[in-house]
Amino acid sequence: MVLDEKAVLELDPWLEPFLPGIRARHELFEKWKEQIQRTEGGYDPFSKGYNKLGFNVANDGTVIYREWAPNAKEAYLIGDFNGWNRSSHSLARDEFGVWSIAIPPLPTGDCAIPHDSKVKIALVLPSGEQVDRLPAWITRVTQDLTVSPTYDARFWNPPPTQKYIRKHSSPPKPDSIRIYEAHVGISTPEGKVGTYKEFTQNILPRIKKLGYNTIQLMAIMEHAYYASFGYQVTSFFAASSRYGVPEDLLELIDTAHGLGLTVLLDVVHSHASKNVLDGLNQFDGTDHQYFHEGGKGRHDLWDSRLFNYGHHEVLRFLLSNLRFYIETFGFDGFRFDGVTSMLYIHHGIGTGFSGGYHEYFADQVDLEGVVYLMVANDLVHELFPNSITIAEDVSGMPLLCIPATNGGLGFDYRLSMAVPDMWIKLLKEKSDDDWKMGDIVHTLTNRRWREKSVAYAESHDQALVGDKTLAFWLMDKEMYTNMSDLSPFTPTIERGISLHKIIRLLVHSLGGEGYLNFEGNEFGHPEWLDFPRVGNNNSFHYARRQFNLPDDQLLRYKYLNDFDAEMNNLDEKYGWLKAPQAYVSLKHEVDKVIVFERAGLLFIFNFHPTQSFADYRVGVEEPGEYHVVLSSDEKRFGGFDRIDLNGKYLTTPLGWNNRKNFLQVYIPLRTCLVLGK
Repeated sequence: MVLDEKAVLELDPWLEPFLPGIRARHELFEKWKEQIQRTEGGYDPFSKGYNKLGFNVANDGTVIYREWAPNAKEAYLIGDFNGWNRSSHSLARDEFGVWSIAIPPLPTGDCAIPHDSKVKIALVLPSGEQVDRLPAWITRVTQDLTVSPTYDARFWNPPPTQKYIRKHSSPPKPDSIRIYEAHVGISTPEGKVGTYKEFTQNILPRIKKLGYNTIQLMAIMEHAYYASFGYQVTSFFAASSRYGVPEDLLELIDTAHGLGLTVLLDVVHSHASKNVLDGLNQFDGTDHQYFHEGGKGRHDLWDSRLFNYGHHEVLRFLLSNLRFYIETFGFDGFRFDGVTSMLYIHHGIGTGFSGGYHEYFADQVDLEGVVYLMVANDLVHELFPNSITIAEDVSGMPLLCIPATNGGLGFDYRLSMAVPDMWIKLLKEKSDDDWKMGDIVHTLTNRRWREKSVAYAESHDQALVGDKTLAFWLMDKEMYTNMSDLSPFTPTIERGISLHKIIRLLVHSLGGEGYLNFEGNEFGHPEWLDFPRVGNNNSFHYARRQFNLPDDQLLRYKYLNDFDAEMNNLDEKYGWLKAPQAYVSLKHEVDKVIVFERAGLLFIFNFHPTQSFADYRVGVEEPGEYHVVLSSDEKRFGGFDRIDLNGKYLTTPLGWNNRKNFLQVYIPLRTCLVLGK
């Protein structure tokens, strides 16, 4: 399909000088799509690689195992089933370097390889060296840290009585996406690794009650080191065994679907663990099987390996990986991690992005990485039209969220990564008097036309040890002494609770077409996140979320938690996230007031640290009688009830701040007020 350049320029006329670059990547995308169609029969069979490679069991119980290892000269399947005999089960090689073996069932009819037994593939290299590897497409690996940090591969073939049968289909794709970003392992107040079962029972109802409609699960793909937060993946098709068995993850997602929750996977295709014994690195003895060889195949900052996105078999592996998580577990889409690293040869290391278009279409762009993402998004949306993809990209590349067929990369949303950075910078470097309303509004509204953004006030990065969450920046040590309703309501706590609420509502209502929260931040979690490691004596003390805190009616965390739920539930009712971008009518630098309209609602924010305003005049386009939809000053949200919730606000037909009408309101310091007709 020829690129419609006119449609590209209708989106953004400033892209005209860069049409050759857009055309070149689109031609590469079309070339890959045509090659997949010609050689494989299209996306559908190509993305079912897991039905051919790895372990598959035929109806008669025959185990068929295939592995791509082109450099190997001999290959043998070893494991508990054959006493680790290195010669009894040899594999045959085809012309493409794929090794295979079919193992018939036992005379009893039972599978020759017992369920959950250990297996490996033994390879003989051209040098004569023998190496043992975990099968690349293995769906279950386990780790016994009392013996070794190296994973064991297991043949996962549970009997029918142990298989989980799905009860629910996926809910419709949300048009106002509200994401709860979660990590199963830390989702418990106890000092341990949480489980899929506990998350299903304890956390899913909480997410539903808070008004989120989407869950983004982190650290699911099996990773070498718990403290890596899931970002050093070893076995791409194995759901992490730290939290339970695969059936437990199936149950979690199915239960979430039953609650009407969409579930996204935090997918890591930007890099892979450099582990050799239990990863993909040097799988067949070469440096360049799944990855680029030499320095091009290494990420210096992450100390990991980088995929060769220009290789046919690597594409089969990665694209099948996406489909596997949708079809096997029921995931509804993906948040792609580390997209900036995939888009540029410099991987974003030591490079700032000014926003100049020359940065997005220059020699530093990694065309193979760009085109892989185009193919991946095109495949996912073609085969699974209700799926959602989100890009974690800090560079701001144009057309990121435009379909690949129209010259874009095909994501549904991009993460607004500049927003949390702005808040941290303000809290670290500026006094409240120095906050610039115009700068805040610019950062929140500076997004590309017709490319959807997911806004967030803070991410999991701010929650990690070494950084601080918004709550910590605002209230710090007083969170340990003054968060009880029985203790004094100090100026620090009053400021912290007030700003925490209005910052989050401002981001929610003005910052994008979606909203994201990292678990615990909704109630101002009082401690950072620090996984067990040598530096903290392998302690779980900070590797947990204390959900008991907002549930304690004596503690002030409940106010933030309840306000978070109210924000989400009001968006469900009024739909500002799915509405066109807001019209901002006021950014008053002296009064510290921001006013805008979106989805028929009038949002009024007073960030002034000392000044309340009576009869404050604000413009509004639609005439009529307005009433209070939400006030951050309500007592139930830790406020002072200074705003009459039953008050009526009548418009006056006189132009004000470029709006046709005005009304007058009382806005106390550090509060926000939402009015509706």
